[in-house]
Amino acid sequence: MIRTAQVKVIIGLGNPGREYEHTYHNAGVLSLPFIAADLAPGAGPLDFKGYKDSFEYASAGNVTLVRPLTYMNESGLAARDVLKVLKVSPEDIAVAHDDSDLTIGDFRIAKGGGAAGHKGILSIVAHIGTEDFLRIRIGIRATNEARRKKAGDFVLSTITPSDMKMLETAFGKISKRLGIEK
Repeated sequence: MIRTAQVKVIIGLGNPGREYEHTYHNAGVLSLPFIAADLAPGAGPLDFKGYKDSFEYASAGNVTLVRPLTYMNESGLAARDVLKVLKVSPEDIAVAHDDSDLTIGDFRIAKGGGAAGHKGILSIVAHIGTEDFLRIRIGIRATNEARRKKAGDFVLSTITPSDMKMLETAFGKISKRLGIEK
């Protein structure tokens, strides 16, 4: 378990709009209700409030969960606003996002590091000026690919029911691995 009791905000990356709602690229946003259920058991559905056209946020225990209202490639605009509005520093945030280098159902939690070409992470680094934040990398790559597809060829595809089950299992483990105190 990673001891990250200082995490105050978890930003789940994805694209806004119904057409992207159940795509692999939205794994970060899709993880938020599962994280909330673990952090605040029995609290019911998240009550998101909006900040302009930048992001929505809701509380789950001692943590604020954030859904950017920007498109993935502009996630940094929302992250910059989150830091300002919620009065937190980059060290206080964790960013949950899809990772095409990890297989479906797998996830990694690490601080800092490169963006590995992830445009949402690149945008955040550019807009907040640092890589010094926690990342929750959620695997979306098929386990049985005969030929490795380019991420752009599948990230906007609808998640299959079997893949969704594997993602949900991973989502349920994330807050436990973060070690956030309830």
